[in-house]
Amino acid sequence: MTPRPVLVVLFDGVQSLDVTGPVEVFHAAGWASGAPEDPYPIRTASLDGGPVRTGSGLRILPDTGLAEAVADGPPHTLVVPGGDGTRGADPALVDWLRAHGPHAERLVSVCTGALRLAEAGLLDGHRATTHWMACEHLARRHPQVDVDPEPIFVRDGRIATSAGVTAGIDLALALVEEDLGREAALAIARMLVVFLRRPGNQAQFSAQLAAQTARREPLRDVQAWIAEHPDEDLSVDRLAARARLSPRHFARTFHAETGVTPGRYVDRIRLEHARRLLEETSDGVEEVSRAAGYGTPEAMRRAFVKALGTAPADYRRRFHAPVS
Repeated sequence: MTPRPVLVVLFDGVQSLDVTGPVEVFHAAGWASGAPEDPYPIRTASLDGGPVRTGSGLRILPDTGLAEAVADGPPHTLVVPGGDGTRGADPALVDWLRAHGPHAERLVSVCTGALRLAEAGLLDGHRATTHWMACEHLARRHPQVDVDPEPIFVRDGRIATSAGVTAGIDLALALVEEDLGREAALAIARMLVVFLRRPGNQAQFSAQLAAQTARREPLRDVQAWIAEHPDEDLSVDRLAARARLSPRHFARTFHAETGVTPGRYVDRIRLEHARRLLEETSDGVEEVSRAAGYGTPEAMRRAFVKALGTAPADYRRRFHAPVS
């Protein structure tokens, strides 16, 4: 197998886990693959080759400077982590990325590292994500970027961007799976004690966190009741009755206060409940579909394919944790 050199860019204020998470995944690939050569030779580099201080105060000594790191050619995978250091301007680093980013076979950002890629024009015309707190800023400052705030990571051709912190581990595992196969990625996940390797289109938040909490107490009570009773009749008429509102007023007010329609909120809650049952229990697909409010396995299958691109049975095979 041809090695795929990885270069990780370092700078003051970098988030340490944005660096070490993907690095540990790529490093473990040598053990997991059993290949005689390291499949991912890793180098870290800062602009001048000097040490950097992370946002938490840790100091990291890079292997080299960025100029020296690409003296013999571009890396296969160029990783730009995020952190507080991406908040301010860094023209020299942006210029380096603009000059050398296009030559990497794979361009990866973790968390707010996407801001640096966008500043260098490398995300123009591409779909991307970043930490949920920075998505609005990224979209406003760089309208040429198609910002998707929901997934934990996004692949768009040779460019891969991920959400906050631990999402960089999920993305690195997905890249290893793409390069070396599913068994190698799962072996790394087990070794690093990653409980579940999440698919890229999994939301950054749970359904309840993704939606705003309603201000009015009757609507908050309805939100809690939906989460506790996904298998009940959750039609607008029934939910409106619980809130003691007319269906039309309930639907309008629920959307205004939570940011989603009642139907969309119910869909998210049911999907999340079904996923949790598939991950954590040995209940059959038919039993799960009833418990999650889908009624039939076929209805659940359609919901999974639409939202996650995979069927419930395939989802369970990939993410089920053994029940002790």
